[in-house]
Amino acid sequence: MNLKKKFLSAVTAAVVGFSLIFGAPVVQAASTAGVIGSIAGTLIEGAAMRKQVKQIIKQFNETPEGQAALYQHFREKQGVDTTPEYNERLDVIMANLTRGVAAVDPSIKDKPYRYFVAADDSLNAACAMGHVMLVNRGTFKALPNEDEIAAIVGHEMGHGQLNHGAKSLEKQVNQKITSGLLGAAIGGGAITSLVADVALNNMDAHKDKKFETQADLISIDYLVNTPYNIGATAAAMQRFTELSLGKERSRLEAIFKPSDHPGSDKRRDACAKKLFEYSGKHAEVKNGVVLVNKKNFMKPVASSTMSGAERSYFVLGNLARAFHDGQNKNQATVVNGTVMLGSQEIVTPLEGDEDAQILADRLNSLK
Repeated sequence: MNLKKKFLSAVTAAVVGFSLIFGAPVVQAASTAGVIGSIAGTLIEGAAMRKQVKQIIKQFNETPEGQAALYQHFREKQGVDTTPEYNERLDVIMANLTRGVAAVDPSIKDKPYRYFVAADDSLNAACAMGHVMLVNRGTFKALPNEDEIAAIVGHEMGHGQLNHGAKSLEKQVNQKITSGLLGAAIGGGAITSLVADVALNNMDAHKDKKFETQADLISIDYLVNTPYNIGATAAAMQRFTELSLGKERSRLEAIFKPSDHPGSDKRRDACAKKLFEYSGKHAEVKNGVVLVNKKNFMKPVASSTMSGAERSYFVLGNLARAFHDGQNKNQATVVNGTVMLGSQEIVTPLEGDEDAQILADRLNSLK
């Protein structure tokens, strides 16, 4: 078979591959097959190939047909959990976070998320290009409260709003083109298979460590405009840091791959620094101790579901919101066992913590 015939066969395979993966009606609507077919019989130079890749990614990332195709494909590949409890909780979280994102980035109204609960018992959530997102059912089982789940989902929405999926996908494919891993003549439906496969893999591996910290930090901006604790992202990072030190490390490999993600402790510290800034530099955490104006406020004890260090970031989140909103102008009080600063809840002491009134009095002396 001569080179031209081989190339024509490759293009045909590419078109068929799209139909098998995403369904023929969707592909025709997105006219991706037409894009590839238009270059049949031509040897694609590197620049031209990169242009084609960009067009295909744009179809999946920006068109409703492409988004629907990826959504359906990922549901089929990952499996769907229809447990009402998990789906209802995710619906509530997505509704709250959508409002939170919209307050920061109104473009979400033009490109809403397609999401589902995946039938996977590992602790993981992921967002691909096209605002296609999944949350594993294992996340609902592993995390003790809605705030941390919302923080993880907000992190993934950060990837979506910052377009990390499409950016990293295009970068990876272009690297393969530049390195010669994709030859001048496409073989075996290389472009379509590569775009589809890397899009799926990129759901939890964005190939750029800075993307992860960016998504963490912007998730705090989203949480600010929701009912959730803005310290939840840092708290979740503390939990992952603790888990990574023990035998449960393997269950986190999907969400924190060493090659793709900076250490959870560094991400926690970046989030804590942002909370410190948000508080007007009044509240921070050091070694599990919550500080107000550089002086010790409290060191939370462990609860039945989280360490004292993890709890400290929830206290920090409440203090940061209180100082940012000017609630520190009010007296700290105790209401039904909870320390309040104005109308903002700060902490409900557990057995082993200092008494609520002692903490309220101390906060009044520090603020």
